[in-house]
Amino acid sequence: MTTTTLAVLVPLLPFLGAAAGLLLGRTAPGYVRPLAVLPSLTSLVLAVLVAVRQGGGQAINAATELTPTGSVPIELALHIDGFAALVAVLVGVVASCVQIYSTGYLRDDPRYPSYAALVSLFTSAMLLVVYSGDLIVLLVGWEVMGICSYFLVGHYWETPEARAASIKAFLVTKLGDVPFLIGLFALGTAAGSFRITTVLGTVASGGLHHPTLIALLLLAGVAGKSALFPLHTWLPDAMAGPTPVSALIHAATMVAAGIYFVARLLPVFQASSAAMVVLAVMAAVTMAGSALAALAQDDIKRVLAYSTIGQLGYMAGALAVGDRGAAVFHLLSHGAFKALLFLAAGVIIHASGTNSLAVMSRMTGLRSRVPDAYWTMTVALLALAAIPPFSGFFSKEAVLGAAEHVATGHTEHAPGSAGWIVLVAGLVTAVLTAAYATRLWLLAFHGRGVEAPDHGKEPRSMTVVLWVLAVPSLAFGLAYRALPDWFDGRDLTPVLTTSVLGTGLALVGGIVTYGAWRHTTALAPRVPMGAVVAHPDAEPAQVEAEAIASHAPVFGDVAYAPDPADPGRLLLGPLHRHAAVGFHLDAVYNVLFVRPVQAGAALVRFLDREVVDTYVRGAAALPRLLGAAVRRAQTGNVQTYVSALLAGTVVLVVAALLVATGA
Repeated sequence: MTTTTLAVLVPLLPFLGAAAGLLLGRTAPGYVRPLAVLPSLTSLVLAVLVAVRQGGGQAINAATELTPTGSVPIELALHIDGFAALVAVLVGVVASCVQIYSTGYLRDDPRYPSYAALVSLFTSAMLLVVYSGDLIVLLVGWEVMGICSYFLVGHYWETPEARAASIKAFLVTKLGDVPFLIGLFALGTAAGSFRITTVLGTVASGGLHHPTLIALLLLAGVAGKSALFPLHTWLPDAMAGPTPVSALIHAATMVAAGIYFVARLLPVFQASSAAMVVLAVMAAVTMAGSALAALAQDDIKRVLAYSTIGQLGYMAGALAVGDRGAAVFHLLSHGAFKALLFLAAGVIIHASGTNSLAVMSRMTGLRSRVPDAYWTMTVALLALAAIPPFSGFFSKEAVLGAAEHVATGHTEHAPGSAGWIVLVAGLVTAVLTAAYATRLWLLAFHGRGVEAPDHGKEPRSMTVVLWVLAVPSLAFGLAYRALPDWFDGRDLTPVLTTSVLGTGLALVGGIVTYGAWRHTTALAPRVPMGAVVAHPDAEPAQVEAEAIASHAPVFGDVAYAPDPADPGRLLLGPLHRHAAVGFHLDAVYNVLFVRPVQAGAALVRFLDREVVDTYVRGAAALPRLLGAAVRRAQTGNVQTYVSALLAGTVVLVVAALLVATGA
């Protein structure tokens, strides 16, 4: 079987699995789990074979015209280089782990068949984006992922949070997709083709007109899809969906698509120095702002969500300094340890019965209840904090090293200002990342208070997956010596200066957070589960209202006071309340966009009801009055009709006589 045929089957198999799962979900429920897991595993095996055959050498290209358009052709094209081959393997690994994990996590969910089918379709769409050699075909996968995220985030549609989160994710990403689509059309028109190789050839020959405008339009779509500032606000709210969906979105699909798109078309962005500086600023604000927000979150999944935004900022920063090798290296490394973090968080939530770190911090013995999650999450958090020799150290160091290289003027691939922006923001974020990673670990696993609930042993399908993902989280970074052949020859060897700075700052962040935790724990009152805000016998609506008013965690029907032993409160000080709500960016959007749109809708409704409807009612009033007059004349009385006939005859005779006399 040719490599091209294998590559076509990689996205096709999950798609067929999704179609079969939707068709057989109700009629043959016994086939649902095999149809969820086997296509993903087979696709992973084929992706590995494609990667082995590609071998980091010359890109594999194949194309056939999809349909005649009369102008710029659209082709069903494949373009598989070293980047595409490895990213496809990552997508296959994470998707397979998520499907296997979900068989245990959602084993009692009545909507599991549709969920599994949507995950398969999500996987297929991302693989289409990765392998596609035509921008319009890539756009199809791009948009299919958007609709899949809408349904999966809203899986628990009975809850208002899930419904609101799914709508928000869809609308915010579509807000970026509109200029993105315009940018794609402009790019294809300028190159005379949507083929990626042709577009890059046009850029290399200097034939791309208005590169800054095109790059900025494309960046709007990338910001929405990859949750970069300022279109990142949908991602923390998307945690309302099932935890395995969060792992899939954050590790290998959706948010990875935007970074991968820029990496694939990086010369387009490098054609504009202004666009590279804009990307660097976006990356810097995304990194630092999300890390501060993560340090203030109480929901364990929201901590990880803001963490993902920060790591995407690192990837965008690498692209802003013109190093797509470092960006994709961190994309691969992050995919492994972030999938592990979310899936381990799912085990912890299942065992503790809550998402709240404040409530977990008032439990003792949670780590002994979930030893697999404890050890594997520890590995993943060390990788996230970039502590050597874990994978995150090598990939994050590649980003910082690339930024330092540009900042010191050793390359002309990007403006020096972009290098300094990314380098400074990256080092600041290294401190904050270690701080919130340490905080999460301490609050989740070293609580004090009542004994953690015992819900029995977790399904093996959930715990085995954690150890599978722990291997690349620990060891993938050591592959930096083999990756240059796959990454355009880019040397990924750690640089001494940034390695020492990055690791030292990470250790400082972790140690300071640990000291703050010890200090706050010593001062915290010895209460089993904290101060109760709402009485256990109160109505659920009252509990929820008081919890929202006091920013308190809710556990069951009881709202508890904010954790006095939270080191994040001590470290952030007065900044904590602003960071906890994402620095009020949602409120800004509400003022700038939501309220004006609502006001415009109210105006349109008023004009339609009071103006347009008035004219419509007026136009109908005259015929109605005439009809009423005619209806009054139709009495049904024969004598009345004869009298009227005679009266009319008399009038006509008199009129005729008057006319004759006058004549």
